[in-house]
Amino acid sequence: MNTEKLLPFLISPESTVVDALQKLDRNGKRILFVTNPCRRLIGVLTDGDIRRWLIKTGELQGMVKRMMNQKPKVIYRKDASQAQEFMLQHIITALPVINSKGIILDIVFREETANQELGQDCSLKGTPVVIMAGGKGTRLYPYTKILPKPLIPIGDIPIMERIINRFLDFGVQDFFATVNYRKNMIKAYFAENSAEYRLSYVEEEKPLGTAGSLRLLADRLAAQPFIVTNCDILIHADYGDIFQYHQDSGNELTIVTALKNIVVPYGVVHSRENGAVCAMEEKPKLSYFVNTGMYILGSGLIQEIPEDTFFHMTDLADKLMAENRKVGMYPISEDSFLDMGEFEEMRRMEQKLNLQSE
Repeated sequence: MNTEKLLPFLISPESTVVDALQKLDRNGKRILFVTNPCRRLIGVLTDGDIRRWLIKTGELQGMVKRMMNQKPKVIYRKDASQAQEFMLQHIITALPVINSKGIILDIVFREETANQELGQDCSLKGTPVVIMAGGKGTRLYPYTKILPKPLIPIGDIPIMERIINRFLDFGVQDFFATVNYRKNMIKAYFAENSAEYRLSYVEEEKPLGTAGSLRLLADRLAAQPFIVTNCDILIHADYGDIFQYHQDSGNELTIVTALKNIVVPYGVVHSRENGAVCAMEEKPKLSYFVNTGMYILGSGLIQEIPEDTFFHMTDLADKLMAENRKVGMYPISEDSFLDMGEFEEMRRMEQKLNLQSE
């Protein structure tokens, strides 16, 4: 592997979390190797390392050197032919090839078989998923004047079907859809599709918000944790890991969040008293975590949603936090969150899925 091909997988120890997440999005392998200016290996950083750091500290400007693994597995050039066997033995997916001075010469990635690929598991077997499909999708007008938002195609597959297919990869069998606007079209479409899953409908007689309609499922979902997702998003992440994090953390509510970088398209002026300019900053970048619209609710939490009341998931989160109860987040990278809610984002979703040859 030449230097140009190595660069997407190398990062400086002084780089920030935001820098690392953007590099991970670009290389698509969920791993970075931390090197000095001479390309000598000093650590390894995965998306899991970053996630643990963010959950623990919330610091987006934290430096890579504070969260990296300082004892990465390596293989020397003379032993490179044994790299695949070494990776299987140590359960790792990428292995740097180094010389006697510790300089990275190459990176070998583990060869995956079809049944080893991400998502081909049953980690969510028995876990229900609720898809919020009752909204009018006003941001996508005039498309939604003809079709309900869940049936708007991304490529040649409606967004709601793509969501279901993604959860099927993790063993989910039971789906619930809350419906209102053009509900008969949604039912007709899925009635015509032979499927290996069960899809039940919850009909809102009036709009109840992103959480209010869940109360209609209290008799069926109160006894176990379950997943809720908006019908206009796709999350590219390990859903099994998200659910396991929720279980292990003791959260009553877990919100899946995504990094969002916003560039101010102007030079920003910083001032002190009396209008004195103290600094100027050209097109600064602001970084935040945004709510993706995917949640995990703990057992019994659905009972705390008021009946027959317009109530959002954010209202539920506010209620829990006001009572000092545990609300947590599971962070993902910016490119792992695809939102169909606006035309520009819908085009980005199509481009992303095309890149993945779907």
